[in-house]
Amino acid sequence: MPALSGPTLAPASRQNAKSAAIFLHGYGSSGDDLIGLAPYFARSLPDTVFYSPHAPEPWEGGFFGGKQWFSLAGYDPEAVRRDPNQMGGIFQRMFDGAEKAAVILNQFIDEITAQHKLNANQVALIGFSQGTMMALHVGFRRTQALAGIVGFSGAMVGGSKLKTDLKSRPPVLLVHGNADPVVPVESIDVIKSVLSENNVPFEAHIIPGLQHGIDDSGIILATNFLKTKLA
Repeated sequence: MPALSGPTLAPASRQNAKSAAIFLHGYGSSGDDLIGLAPYFARSLPDTVFYSPHAPEPWEGGFFGGKQWFSLAGYDPEAVRRDPNQMGGIFQRMFDGAEKAAVILNQFIDEITAQHKLNANQVALIGFSQGTMMALHVGFRRTQALAGIVGFSGAMVGGSKLKTDLKSRPPVLLVHGNADPVVPVESIDVIKSVLSENNVPFEAHIIPGLQHGIDDSGIILATNFLKTKLA
């Protein structure tokens, strides 16, 4: 599997990076999508370098340039809405896909920490949708705790396996719109339950009227969260 690559934004301070934030985009998108958020975060995090890698697989939906971290074949938002905990073999396949993608994402994180001579607690993950699935999957399975994880409009795969796999407890911020038609807001309750069971510190915010996206209030919440974690 090839190494990850994608757009970056150097620290606004023009100094050596004192921290790093890695955007993980959603299904069918690319790193070019989320890097546009970096300047907003950089206003409050001037010494942070931002990365937005493209996921490793071509999007199965077929759009040229679209990428995916793993297949979502068979995924049904209505099934999640009816019973967020039960999707049987579909979620098992998603977990297996996340496991495969985690190898290359972990390598990317290691490369960034080495390049900028950072510790794990100076690196944060910011995921959207499927990118949130990846951030939550990888973040707790790394030996050294990351600074934090921000998850927008996402879900968790393999939550029942986390107790066995857990190696660290980075703090988590969850943000989800209550009008999300793609990843139903019920998914946030599953994540909260799993994190609580595993003593992972978190805060969760539901944005009224927000569909599948990131709005200004979410950016403010995430910026304030990362300011404290990457300080």
